[in-house]
Amino acid sequence: MLVQLSIRDIVLIDKLDLEFGPGFSILTGETGAGKSILLDGLALALGARGDGGLVRHGAAQGQVTAVFELAAGHPALLAANTQGMDLSGAGGTVILRRVQLADGRSRAFINDQRVTTQALRAAARELVEIHGQHDDRAFVSSSTHRELLDAFGGLRDRVEGLRVAYARVRALRAEQAAEEARCTKAQGEAGYLRHAFAELTELAPRAGEETTLAERRSAMMQAEKVAAELSAAYAAVAGEQSPVPSLSAVLRRLQRREAQAPDLIGPASAALDSALNALDHAGLALEEALRASDFEPRELEKAEERLFALRAAARKYGLPVDELPQLAQKFAADLESIDAGVARLDHLTRELAAAQSAYAAAARALSATRRQAASRLDAAVNAELAPLRLEGARFHTELRAAGEGPEGFDEVEFWVQTNPGTKPGPLTKIASGGELARFLLALKVVLAGGGSAPTLIFDEIDSGAGGATADAIGQRLARLASRVQVLAVTHAPQVAARASRHFRIVKDAAQESKAVRTRVAVLEPGARREEIARMLAGAIVTSEARAAAARLLEGAG
Repeated sequence: MLVQLSIRDIVLIDKLDLEFGPGFSILTGETGAGKSILLDGLALALGARGDGGLVRHGAAQGQVTAVFELAAGHPALLAANTQGMDLSGAGGTVILRRVQLADGRSRAFINDQRVTTQALRAAARELVEIHGQHDDRAFVSSSTHRELLDAFGGLRDRVEGLRVAYARVRALRAEQAAEEARCTKAQGEAGYLRHAFAELTELAPRAGEETTLAERRSAMMQAEKVAAELSAAYAAVAGEQSPVPSLSAVLRRLQRREAQAPDLIGPASAALDSALNALDHAGLALEEALRASDFEPRELEKAEERLFALRAAARKYGLPVDELPQLAQKFAADLESIDAGVARLDHLTRELAAAQSAYAAAARALSATRRQAASRLDAAVNAELAPLRLEGARFHTELRAAGEGPEGFDEVEFWVQTNPGTKPGPLTKIASGGELARFLLALKVVLAGGGSAPTLIFDEIDSGAGGATADAIGQRLARLASRVQVLAVTHAPQVAARASRHFRIVKDAAQESKAVRTRVAVLEPGARREEIARMLAGAIVTSEARAAAARLLEGAG
């Protein structure tokens, strides 16, 4: 609950420190005294939009601090932790602080840790609910009725779980559609890929094969041109026309005579021996060259056919011959991917069916629980109508089946029947202005009690009500305060008399500068009776008004 509120230099407030307790606290004061300023200051600490115009004239900045005491494990502590703040050492105390600069900038803090305004607002949502005379749009608009029903029924966690299930269905649908599109496109290319892969598989290109074939083809073509010359040379050196036999015979004769004239025959004999050795080497080289040039004509034809086939395939696929093996591998991988895509699509289809089934089951269960919550809500609101002078009226929560969505299958709208025998219909179309205000008040009281916020603030929701109706409002706020902390701003003395703690807001002039300032005083019993008498009588408080105020306080007690 809210235990302390400190405001510095906000509009007409220069310095204000208020302490609050459990139960029902009321704030009263004449019109223009600054009640709205007080709530604007609190709203600033709760993450409302900042404005440099809120800073008191002449001050560089304003500041609002709201201190809350919470039980361990309260949702506000969890909300703070999700924002990356460690409040484990806070001892159940959460301090929201907002500094508003005159230039429009602002800074937000939770337990003196700097946070974003969004983080401040997220934590504050778990701490305080504000219901004002001008915040009826959320109750009037049918677009919010489902959320209000879920809050009343304590279904928010289930709705959040359904949102997760719905998001999974949406994600799987998108993934399946994308995979199906890929598969459809791939299937259109599959025929080409299979043909191309079969063609390259049959061709079986190898890395470096073009170079090897080109070199072999060139060698065979050159060999074809010189084969005749090699044969003639071999015949001259080692064939029938070879001079080797005659030279060998001459050498042998010289060697037999060499001993008789070594100086004459020796050099010639050695020269002839070298010549014969050279001729022998030349014959071996020519023989080897002939063997190398000796190829089957079909071999050249086959090499050319293979080379031309490889180059034709390279031209067809627009890449070098040496990259054909990698292209064949890519085609194989693409075909595997197509097959894998079909398998993945089948898996996604089954997964989507399971997710849709789980979502539908959860949505149907939520619908059933919503109908139960709607019955409880109808009973609670209808119980509030008679004291609000709507004895013959009935409230009904209309649930209609709709398409699937993140919050389930249901559309929810609040319907009313203003008098017996009349046709029921949507709240805003059936109820008149006065009736609508009372229906909304009954809803606010009932729904406020179903929230998780430990502090509820009502800003003049009794506006325009008087007599028994205002007293009925006060009774309901007091009853609500037995469960949560309630703070209310009111002009109705019947409501003020029901409070356990009374604050009076006044404007006065500072002695030094005569500047107008807003002050708040905690009223003791005598001063409280006087304030309620003022609310009853107006500017001139009569003895009759004081007596009526005393009776109101006694009756409320």
